[in-house]
Amino acid sequence: MQTHLRGRDLITTQEWTKDEIDTVLEVALELKRRRALGEPHALLRDKVLAMLFFFSSTRTRASFEAGMAQLGGHAQFIESKSTQIAHGDTAKEIGEILGRYNDGLAIRQVDWGVGNGYIREVAGASRVPVLNMQCDRFHPFQALADLLTIVERRGDPRNLTVDVSWAYAESYQKPLSVPQSLILLLTRYGMNVRLTHPPEFKLLPEMLDQAETNARAAGGSFEVLDDFDAGFRDADVVYPKSWGCMLTTADLEESARIGRGYADWIADEARMGLAKADAMYLHCLPADRGIEVTDGVIDGPNSAVYDEAENRLHVQKAVMALTM
Repeated sequence: MQTHLRGRDLITTQEWTKDEIDTVLEVALELKRRRALGEPHALLRDKVLAMLFFFSSTRTRASFEAGMAQLGGHAQFIESKSTQIAHGDTAKEIGEILGRYNDGLAIRQVDWGVGNGYIREVAGASRVPVLNMQCDRFHPFQALADLLTIVERRGDPRNLTVDVSWAYAESYQKPLSVPQSLILLLTRYGMNVRLTHPPEFKLLPEMLDQAETNARAAGGSFEVLDDFDAGFRDADVVYPKSWGCMLTTADLEESARIGRGYADWIADEARMGLAKADAMYLHCLPADRGIEVTDGVIDGPNSAVYDEAENRLHVQKAVMALTM
C-alpha cells in the first residue's frame, strides 16, 4: 500500500503507478465496507472540495457530493455558465484562487481539444490536488469504478477477455474519454482487451500505443477490431457504448450522420449470446435504451451497471481521502 499520495493530481491513471492504483482499490473496498456497516469515516472533516462543471452531470455530481459528506467534508458546486468563468476567469486564476479557498479541485470539462488542457492549466496553478471528473481525453474515475467492479465479481482479472466496443446512440456525440481510459487501465492488469469500433470512430493513436505497451508489460493483449459481433464472441466482459467520431470530423451533425450508418450496433440478447454465458455487461450510463442496448440486456442477469455506478462513489472517496 502506497502512503505518499497526499497532494497528488489525478488527471489520468496513466500518471499513477500500478501500486498506487492498487492502493486506491484497497482503500475503496475498505470505505465501502465501512459504509455498509454504518461505521463513521470522517477522514476529511472540515475540508472542502470545489466541483467545477462545464458539462451536465448526474452520477458524477451526486457521487462526489455524497462522498465528501460521508468523509465529513463539504462539496462546493460551481457551474461555469452561472459564474464569472463565463465572463473571463482564466484557468490560471481558477487554480490560484479556488486552490486557496479549498482543499481540492474537481473539474468536468469535455469540450473536444479543450478539456484536458484546461484541467492541466488549472492544476499547474493550484496548490491543492486537481481531480479530473471527465475531460475530452480521460474519465479516470469511471475506469477505476469499472476495474473495481470487475475485480469484485471476477477476482484476479488477469487473462479475462474484455470487449470495449462502440455502440450506436442517438442522444449526442459522446466524448472519447471513457473508452480511452478503459483501454489504458484494463491493459495494465493483464486482461486481453479488445477495442471494437467502425472505421470512422477511431481513438487517439497515442492511446492505442500506450495500451499496447501496457498490455505487453502486464502479460495481456490488446487488439483492435471492426466487427461488432466478433468483439462479443467468447468475451468475459462486454462494454458497448457510444462515442463520437472526432478524429474523422469536427462537425457533430456529420458525426451523428455517420453513426446512423451503424444503427445495428446494439447490445441485444443475440449479441450477449455470443459472449460467455456468465459474461458481465457494463456501461457508464446513461445508455440510450432500445437503441444502444435493449432493456433485456441492461436489466438482465448479466448486467452490473448499478454496482458499477455505486463503485464510482467508493473509488472517488478513496482518491479524495488519499490525496486531500
